[in-house]
Amino acid sequence: MKISNLKLYNFRNYDTLNLDFSNKQNIIIGENGSGKTNIVEGIYVLAITKSFRGSLDKVLIKYGCNEMSIEGNVKDKIRHSYKVQLSEEGKIVKIDDNKIAKISNYISKINVVLFTPENTSVIKDSPTSRRNMVNIEISQLENTYLHLLNEYNKILKQRNAFLKLMYVNKLASPDYLWILTDKLIDLGLQISHYRNDFINNINVYYDKINYDITRKQGLKVSYVSAYKNKTKEELMKKYQSYLDKDIIIGKTNIGVHHDDFIFSLKGKNLKDFGSEGEQKNAIICFKLAEIELFIKDRGIYPILILDDLFSCLDAKKINNILKKLNKNLQIFITTTDLKNINTKILNNCTVFNIKKEKVVKRIYE
Repeated sequence: MKISNLKLYNFRNYDTLNLDFSNKQNIIIGENGSGKTNIVEGIYVLAITKSFRGSLDKVLIKYGCNEMSIEGNVKDKIRHSYKVQLSEEGKIVKIDDNKIAKISNYISKINVVLFTPENTSVIKDSPTSRRNMVNIEISQLENTYLHLLNEYNKILKQRNAFLKLMYVNKLASPDYLWILTDKLIDLGLQISHYRNDFINNINVYYDKINYDITRKQGLKVSYVSAYKNKTKEELMKKYQSYLDKDIIIGKTNIGVHHDDFIFSLKGKNLKDFGSEGEQKNAIICFKLAEIELFIKDRGIYPILILDDLFSCLDAKKINNILKKLNKNLQIFITTTDLKNINTKILNNCTVFNIKKEKVVKRIYE
C-alpha cells in the first residue's frame, strides 16, 4: 500500500500543500513547530479520520478558517482517491469522489502503522489508552470489528441510562435491562474474540522482534477480560451478581469496556517494574509485530509512520530497526536532524525540508 500524493487545505498550519511521495522512504525534516508532524498527521487522518494527537476534530482546521480537507491517492492493488472533509456541519469521507455514508465503512481502506513519542506512555497510562490503541489496529484489519464496537457502545449507553432510571424508580421492571444485557453480552463476546485473536497473533512475532533488537527474551502482551474464555450463561450470572452495585453507581461494572492489555518482560508487568527504556522498546516491538501481522497474515504492506523517533531511542538502535524493515514498505520519518540517520539508509530517500511552512523536496542518491 502506497500513498503517492497528499493535498492539505486549511489543515493545521498549512493553507494549501501538495506533495508527491516516494513509494519507499520519505524523510520530513524541520525544526520543532515547523509543521513536519502535521504532514504525517494528515496521512493518518486520511486513513483513520482522526488525529493521533488526541485532538478534537475542530482543532485540525486552521485557525480562522471554517473548513479543512485532506486528499490522497493511495494504491494497494488498485489506485483510489480518498478525501476527508471537516467543517462546522461535520465530517465527510469520500472514495473516488463518492461519499461514504458511514465512517466505519471507510476505515480499513488505508492501512497505517504509526509510532510517535506519545505511544511510549501507553504502558503507563490507563487501560482506556491501551484499549484505544488496540481498537484502532483491529479496526484496520477487521472492518466488522468497528461496527461491533459502535453497536456495543450504543447498547452500553442505553443500559447505563436504564440503570439510573431503576435507581430513581424502585418499581421499574428489570425486564428491559436483561434484554439490553443479553445484547451486550452477544456483542461483547464477539469483540472479545477479535481482541483475543489479535493479541495471540501479535505474540507470534512479538518476542522474536524484541530479541532481534535487544538480544533479550521474554516480552509478551496479555489480554485481560472478564469475557475471556467465558460462556454466555456464565457472563449472565456475573451481570446478575453485579445488579445492585450497577444500580447504585448507575454504570455497568463488567464488560469489554473494562478490558486491559498487560505488557510484561520475563513475567514482570512493565507498567510497575519496567524501566522507561524497556517500556519504549515494548511499544516499538508491538508496532513492528503489527507490520508482520499485516504482511504475513493479510498480505498487506501498511504505510509506516515514524514520528520523531529519534527523541525516543538512541540513533544506533533506530538505524538497526530501519535496516530490518521490509523493503516493500513505504515509510515516513520525521526528524529535526539528518545527522542521526545512517548514510546507507539515506540513499534513495526523498527528503522534504520544511522552513517557514514551505517545503523543499530533494532526493538523496
